[in-house]
Amino acid sequence: MTYSSQGKIEDAIAECKKAIEVDPTFENPYNDIGAYLVELDRLDEAIPWLERALVALRYESYCFPHVNLGRVYERKKLFAKALKHYEEALEENPKHLGAWQAVARLRGMAN
Repeated sequence: MTYSSQGKIEDAIAECKKAIEVDPTFENPYNDIGAYLVELDRLDEAIPWLERALVALRYESYCFPHVNLGRVYERKKLFAKALKHYEEALEENPKHLGAWQAVARLRGMAN
């Protein structure tokens, strides 16, 4: 990642934090911050944002924070936790291709 893209991600995180100030019950900004932090490889910092997204009062699909938590735990080589979140993502959205691929990949590693 180049510095310019990192700066844009930091700007996006700042905008998400402004959105949270306006409406702290809306899940999207929490998930988005977590996803941006994953892209910056700031995995431990991403976890509380993604966990907060899972308990936000308003959101159409909690699939996305589960997928992002799966990505975090997979990168941290905590495969059982990653698999749990990918499977929970599929409970929320059985058509999420990325979650299906991740579940297949992790189950394949276990065999």
